[in-house]
Amino acid sequence: MSLGKPNQRTYVALVHHPVYDKNHKVVATSVTNLDIHDIARACRTYGLGGYYLVHPIGAQRELTRRIVAHWKTSEGMAQNEDRSAALRLVQVSASIEEVIREIHDRHHLPPVVVATSARPRSPMLQPHEVLRGAEDSERPLLLLFGTGWGLVDDWIEKADGLMGPIWGPTDYNHLAVRTAVGIILDRLFGEPRYNCGEHGL
Repeated sequence: MSLGKPNQRTYVALVHHPVYDKNHKVVATSVTNLDIHDIARACRTYGLGGYYLVHPIGAQRELTRRIVAHWKTSEGMAQNEDRSAALRLVQVSASIEEVIREIHDRHHLPPVVVATSARPRSPMLQPHEVLRGAEDSERPLLLLFGTGWGLVDDWIEKADGLMGPIWGPTDYNHLAVRTAVGIILDRLFGEPRYNCGEHGL
């Protein structure tokens, strides 16, 4: 049974719990409208199988579902069809374990779970290693992104692998999570298509 191309069997989970705050306390962060929309658009751009927002609090899950539901209505589609197409990828879950079960049920195989972190630690996977692992196993791939100050150590240790920090030419390392998702998806699945035009610019 073919599961499709690696990007089609790849999923992003934006985790709001369990994550750390700046004092290294385990907390649940609030869902933000920008993260819902912008990460959904990134997942749609790179052809992913789905985007999960993970929150243990029912009121936060219901708020997310209401926002997403608007863009699935005829009114939302009339406002912005491109955004509606992206928001159709969004699913809401109470826990990482629930996300893993849903992906397992969909593909009849457990996902390869790869965590991400802005804190360097060893060993860390490069994008080509993540892709090679997904291609060789033909299992779905689940990328975990923590909000707040990152995923708790327990989930980083339980994951099948870890992608390390995104570094620019400076020591500043405080990207918004939606920016980090976009960069990592481009490193995994980006396809340069330069249209130079008649002048070759």
